[in-house]
Amino acid sequence: MLSIATFIAFLALAMLGLPIAHALIVGAQLGLMPSERLGSEFIVSQLVTQTQSFPLIAIPFFMLTGSLMVGGKLGQHLIDLLSTLMGRFHGGPAQVGVMSSTIFGGVSGSAVADASAIGSLLIPWLKKLGYPPAFAAGTIAAAATIDILIPPSIPMIIYSLVSNASIGALFVAGILPGVIMCGGFMLVCYVQGRRRGFPRDTTPFDWGRFRIQLLYSLPALALPVLIIIFLRFGIATPTEVSVMSTLYALVVSWIIYRDLSMARLKHSIVDAGLATAVVMLIIMASSVIGWILTFEQLPADFVAFVQRTLGEPWMIILSMNAIMLAVGMFIDLPAAVLLLTPMFVPLAAAIGMDTVQLGIMMIINLSIGLYHPPVGTTLFITSSIAQVKMGKVVIELIPFYFVAIGILLLFAFVPAMTLRM
Repeated sequence: MLSIATFIAFLALAMLGLPIAHALIVGAQLGLMPSERLGSEFIVSQLVTQTQSFPLIAIPFFMLTGSLMVGGKLGQHLIDLLSTLMGRFHGGPAQVGVMSSTIFGGVSGSAVADASAIGSLLIPWLKKLGYPPAFAAGTIAAAATIDILIPPSIPMIIYSLVSNASIGALFVAGILPGVIMCGGFMLVCYVQGRRRGFPRDTTPFDWGRFRIQLLYSLPALALPVLIIIFLRFGIATPTEVSVMSTLYALVVSWIIYRDLSMARLKHSIVDAGLATAVVMLIIMASSVIGWILTFEQLPADFVAFVQRTLGEPWMIILSMNAIMLAVGMFIDLPAAVLLLTPMFVPLAAAIGMDTVQLGIMMIINLSIGLYHPPVGTTLFITSSIAQVKMGKVVIELIPFYFVAIGILLLFAFVPAMTLRM
């Protein structure tokens, strides 16, 4: 009964427009009011306990790394390099946006940061070239979500906290779906560019210019490769890698790109601190809900009900994905991960799906909600930058939805697609 009362209170508060983290905390407080044993002291205790996890230290450092690398000259150097390399293909400038987001995923791990940084650089450029504003906004909104598949991924760290899955294993497993998603979205850009006659670069390829641009971009391109190598071969833990990546970003920005001023460093630290605070507040708030669910043995009852009702593993996997798609449309991704994981981990175990495959399936699934109305965060950001109505952007996103759902089903039903350490 406590979990039902808490859920109803949370849903009502969220529909009234209260931020998700606040709705979770207040909802838990209202839901626990009938209980004589559990009160405000219990909620405070749960909020504090959840922050004591050592792997959470990685979140602010990865956030700071992304802020340092994205906020300097890297973005423009990278776009110049990719434009020279791919601008001659059909839909090439749009493909630059997809590839930029994929590479930025290796330094930031945040789809929202990617949509803001890449969108601010590329959407005005695409509009100037003659691309429809809605298509430019849709491409960047969808491509930005590749960030949370390519390591380092903040949602994967959050998922590992609840599921006890290895962060390193999740990072390695996220590489393949990220690369396939990148290829799929680039194919959409190519087909659309060819079908609709979008402009492309027709000047001769300049090898000298390309070599200079590649040289400038190499320090940034090396970071995601180093992260994967350090994790894959057990050289360092994810937390240690996060600290080393921040030091690497500081050295590259200060010595190589020479664009690190005290003002920008302060701005990056503040941005990373604010972004971390938002994530941590959601983690703390969700821990209370998670404890209530466990206390009332709701995950076990849920598993028994689903197995009794659906029976077949393929139907259970399909149902989990349907639930995640629905939740992802209305709740921010970190909160959705924290709320759904306690329910789905025992259910996945019951049908023989391990926690790493479940995590990859969940991240791919919930990432679709980031560029799907009504609460699509990257959709709102890019639509605002492009100064175009969100409905027009959603129409342009339809091919991207089909690609993402196809990849989701592939990783949901083919366990061999999930790479292992």
